[in-house]
Amino acid sequence: MTFARLTSALAIVASLAVAAPASAVEKQDGKFWMVIGGRQAVSHVDPGQSYDYAIRMMTQALYDGLVKYTGNPPEVQPWLATDWETSEDGLTWTFHLAPDATFHNGDPVTAEAVVYSYQRVLEMNEGVAWMLSDVLQAENIKALDEGTVEFTLDRPYAPFLSFLPWWFVVNPAQVEANVVDGDFGKAWLTEHEAGSGPYSLERFDQGTSYWLKRNPDYWKGFPYDNDDMGGIIYRLIRESSSQRAGLISGEADLVTDLTPEELQVVGARDDIETTSTPALTSFGLKMNTQGEYTSDLNLRKAIAYAFDYDTFVQVYNGNATLQTSPFTDAIRGKVDIDMPRQDMETAKEYLAQSAWPEGGITLEYVYVQSLEQQRQMGLSLLNSLKELNIELEMVPLTWPNMVARAGDVEQSPDLMAIFSTPVSTDPDAVAIQYHPNSHGKYYGSHFLDDAELNAMIEEARKLSDWDERAPIYAEIQQRIADLQPEIFGMMRERQFAYRTYVHGYEDSPIRMTGEVDLYPLFIQP
Repeated sequence: MTFARLTSALAIVASLAVAAPASAVEKQDGKFWMVIGGRQAVSHVDPGQSYDYAIRMMTQALYDGLVKYTGNPPEVQPWLATDWETSEDGLTWTFHLAPDATFHNGDPVTAEAVVYSYQRVLEMNEGVAWMLSDVLQAENIKALDEGTVEFTLDRPYAPFLSFLPWWFVVNPAQVEANVVDGDFGKAWLTEHEAGSGPYSLERFDQGTSYWLKRNPDYWKGFPYDNDDMGGIIYRLIRESSSQRAGLISGEADLVTDLTPEELQVVGARDDIETTSTPALTSFGLKMNTQGEYTSDLNLRKAIAYAFDYDTFVQVYNGNATLQTSPFTDAIRGKVDIDMPRQDMETAKEYLAQSAWPEGGITLEYVYVQSLEQQRQMGLSLLNSLKELNIELEMVPLTWPNMVARAGDVEQSPDLMAIFSTPVSTDPDAVAIQYHPNSHGKYYGSHFLDDAELNAMIEEARKLSDWDERAPIYAEIQQRIADLQPEIFGMMRERQFAYRTYVHGYEDSPIRMTGEVDLYPLFIQP
């Protein structure tokens, strides 16, 4: 049977003399290589640096964490750690490692490797560091013996375990051998890996494709009884229409983040399966609260009441739900709040109280250049703002350029289209996005800094008793809504399509919009 795979050069993939995926060929050397078509490039595969859905999809395939999220609703399951204990005061966490876990080069995964990996991220202070840096010091992570690692927190922190699935363990020997000028091995880990995960990095063609070779001797095994998988190629396909065409022709086996229209087209075929499931991800138009115009709360309120919220749902063909709180529905402690909906009279009242009561200004709206839905949202906002005598300049950018602008308060635009996925169902994962700790990150492009809100977030983070935390998070949600740092939008469903010979697809709302867990996937004709 013939499937979309690679060019004829795939026959020598084992020797790395390979070409980019193109025409269909039969499986080579007795193995299938699954082609996944996605629209976001992989800027690096270092689990300690910045992350987005493409990076996280790669790193989770290349590396292992102490624990992993699985299922729907998502639950934390043992992985490198077989079990763990917590002290009565909630400060000390002790993890016991799987004795048979090994890195790709054959080195054992030891407690020292775990200590090194966590300390590296905390000292770099990038990527996932924000999740634990307020409660965990590098010197308070210790290897008690080869298979036991101990974390001592500065204070009890209820969400601690819920963040650990995104902290991956690297091989210290490999990383240290490639450190240049004290860079923590970052340059080398951009296009190389030092992991123990189910896949190893075969090839890194930036801006084109990223090749992962399945490790048949993976220490944890695979959740399927099939040895026909040779690997996975994540191929960059920037346009949704091209993703659809590739899936139909067989040049791609699974595609991520199709538009609702494209999903409907491929879903009508007998040889393609589609999925549409709720996600933790929210989508909003972040407003720079320290910008020239949008620093004015009344202007932000005017913009929020001018927007036509039906657009959020319509552009996804109904596969989305409007937010009723700054927290998405699956977040613990979420409460319904009276959120703005389009009301032009109210919008004009807020505008009259702003520094620009007659309008006469131009706002900048930045969005991902390849996402048609975000362009449509901008057009809707442009039309709404005309009634307020406000112009909107729509600026499409690549995602890396958007991230760069979001990192600088002076460069962050008036409005930016942002998908944001909490990395935990704990409310702290969302609340912290509205704290100065998140400034410089794409989801913190609002640069909100409110003393009252900051104090509540910091207080709630220190508590372990949910009965004490819950009312504070209710207040936090209301305060965030009152400050209007964004047009709070919608929760869209995660949408994927794949050929019927692709098996093992598993979804979990904890994952980002275009992220797929590659571990359980396999091809079976």
